[in-house]
Amino acid sequence: MTVALRLVSLSFFLFLFACQSNPYQQGEILYVNFCSNCHMTDGSGLQNLIPPLNNSDYLKNKNNVIACAIRNGVSGELNIDGKVFNNEMEAIPVLNNIEITNIINYIQYTWGDGTYAQNPEIKKALEGCAGRYGTY
Repeated sequence: MTVALRLVSLSFFLFLFACQSNPYQQGEILYVNFCSNCHMTDGSGLQNLIPPLNNSDYLKNKNNVIACAIRNGVSGELNIDGKVFNNEMEAIPVLNNIEITNIINYIQYTWGDGTYAQNPEIKKALEGCAGRYGTY
């Protein structure tokens, strides 16, 4: 799906769900559009290929790492919940700092430990990992 089509879809979903009670609905829409193809809508991942997000130990206190992974992608081995994953995660450079913050907050609200991110914190983290591509 092209970036333009995703952005149009995103705009439609933002409008459609603007009145719902989910405090992280924008993050959910972004997650569904950019992340759920691999990590699944329920955060379960894809068996031994794509790591789970749902109740994953990897999410605990790692919002800065997650931000860099979303922006720049990941390659190399990751040990998550006692399993080793070694598939490359593609970068999503079209997302801005606020969108990445919204995705992280949705993930933490839904499956994580509730360590929510603030935009200034994520902006600083993204400046620190600019151009970096590898295991986080």
